[in-house]
Amino acid sequence: MSSRQPRKQRKQLFNAPMHRRQKMVCAHLSRELREEYGRRSLPVRKGDKVRVLRGDFKGHEGLVERVDLKRMRIFVTGVTVQKSDGTERLYPLHPSNVEIVKLELRDEERKEVLER
Repeated sequence: MSSRQPRKQRKQLFNAPMHRRQKMVCAHLSRELREEYGRRSLPVRKGDKVRVLRGDFKGHEGLVERVDLKRMRIFVTGVTVQKSDGTERLYPLHPSNVEIVKLELRDEERKEVLER
């Protein structure tokens, strides 16, 4: 991003293409993972185990079920709200409010990123 104006920063954020949004849904790594891999943060993926650090669900740990790049939110198992008709649905969380506790390493690309 080249501009410092908040207006243009917000415009860039909300009009970003999907391949750039993937990098925007990053979360910090836990201390153990940070020491192991020598990185501070990574993009969140389906299957990662995360711990919620902020909000009503603080302290809850669960697997990432879905990553919504359009709204830049993640959905974690067990983090649910009850709808007025009694059914439960997953509550969207911003990735900056969670930390990754365990990585899903089935993908070769992700292993390459960590080895760099």
